[in-house]
Amino acid sequence: MTLDEFEALRLADLEGMHQVDAAKRLRISRPTFSRIIESARKKVADGLVNIKMIKIEGGCCEIIPSKKASKKGDCCKTKIRGER
Repeated sequence: MTLDEFEALRLADLEGMHQVDAAKRLRISRPTFSRIIESARKKVADGLVNIKMIKIEGGCCEIIPSKKASKKGDCCKTKIRGER
């Protein structure tokens, strides 16, 4: 699974963000977001059902550890590479 797929899952399924808003956050089109989230969900389902390891790597996002890890889901954040 790419970091892009991981971030799409986080925004849509964990944060409950609508696809249009999540696509804007990732600076991609809504149809592209839809393809990314569909691919991510298939990979997660395959991993769970078939007891496979889910490896997360690559893509245009990077994970940055947060200095404030006070609440669940606050341990890190993602950003688009090249973003300040």
